[in-house]
Amino acid sequence: MFGLSKFAVALAAAVSIVPQAIAAPTELHPGNASNLIIDAQDTINGTIQGTAMAASATAASSNETLTLTVTNNIGSGVNCYVVGSDPDGGAPMILKPDFTWYYPSAPTTDIGVPQEITEDLAIPVSDSGETTITVPSYVNSARVWFAVGELKFYTVTSADGGFSVVQPSQSNPEDPSAGINWGFVEFSWLSATGVYANVSYVDFVGLPLGLSLTNTTGGVQTALGLEADAVSKVCDDLTAQAAVDGYPWDALCQSINGTVMRVLAPYDFMKANSSSGFEDYFTDYVNEVWSNFTDTPLTIDTQNTPGNVTCTVSGDILGCAGDNVNYTKPSTEDIFGCSTGPFVTSPSDTKVHQAAVPRLCAAFNRATFLLDGGNVQPSLPESDYYTTLPNNYYSKVVHKYEVDGKGYAFSYDDVNPSGSDENASGEVSSLKPKVLAITVGGPSSA
Repeated sequence: MFGLSKFAVALAAAVSIVPQAIAAPTELHPGNASNLIIDAQDTINGTIQGTAMAASATAASSNETLTLTVTNNIGSGVNCYVVGSDPDGGAPMILKPDFTWYYPSAPTTDIGVPQEITEDLAIPVSDSGETTITVPSYVNSARVWFAVGELKFYTVTSADGGFSVVQPSQSNPEDPSAGINWGFVEFSWLSATGVYANVSYVDFVGLPLGLSLTNTTGGVQTALGLEADAVSKVCDDLTAQAAVDGYPWDALCQSINGTVMRVLAPYDFMKANSSSGFEDYFTDYVNEVWSNFTDTPLTIDTQNTPGNVTCTVSGDILGCAGDNVNYTKPSTEDIFGCSTGPFVTSPSDTKVHQAAVPRLCAAFNRATFLLDGGNVQPSLPESDYYTTLPNNYYSKVVHKYEVDGKGYAFSYDDVNPSGSDENASGEVSSLKPKVLAITVGGPSSA
């Protein structure tokens, strides 16, 4: 979500990542700053910091405000944090309880050593009723965090004068905030594009959150999120599946003192564990798919100007007409993540490649290639997804507990046949937003 500076790359390489022993579930052991794992997913990087940015904050203001309302359905002790970057320079900024922006700074000494931010950043959420939060100006690539307790955020300075704000990580069992029940929604509010927000389970399932966006004409969009007890239900289902197929689905569950806090997506789990146990999960299926499309053409409906394109396998390579890249056999990690190996994309790729990658990866995760009609992707309805093994069982189970079926559970969960009204995106957006409402702890009772 946030760009990775040269410093962050170097620091990530310098921090030792010790593979965790596979357990069922994974036990959390909250640590301190020395236990942080710093990567692109959980950092906001900047070059202007502290007082230098604060001096220009007034000029950068949008002269508009955005109202966030929070309905708390989980109980006492809930705090909110709004963390993003300034659209006019990229400086990290965090909303204070008085609804003004705090621009973190980092010391010029202790290069590469994470320093905890001690500024009061927690915005208390009312135990009952509605809490109103005012966002005073535009913000880019933001997260609205909610936690039952207090989260820890850090800054780290690089040798070239840049710095990063380090946010809690769901994939590090020793993160200082690992023992806190938390979750976040992502949003941006920009002059040109208005508000875009989403609930997503691509990386993990945590504290259930739901969205509702009302625009200035009264129109409402919703993404209701997960059931109140979805985390434990998802974990129970994954534990049952581990007993069936022998793969460590139960290790995706993260617990502390017997309480499940979060459930990792398999891609995040594989990245955090060098010997995850999932390495060969899709191997036989990939071989079957390759064998099938050696003799039978695969049609990709690009759902755009290239139209339908034909793909065939020759040897170990899948090639599609009009595609600038051929496809090698994807690994299990490639399939779960949809962004590595044969699924890498770049802006210079042809329209065929940019369309084929999401459709191929979606078909692997949903295991639809070898079903009747699977020779055209996408063409099958949602009722056919995840009906055969192997599939992305995490994604299957997450969708089971979504209140309205909305919320990505893998990167290309928005791939659907033409004419379909299925929508798993979990996003809300408006050029003229009025109120972004967030529900914490599951949807409110009717």
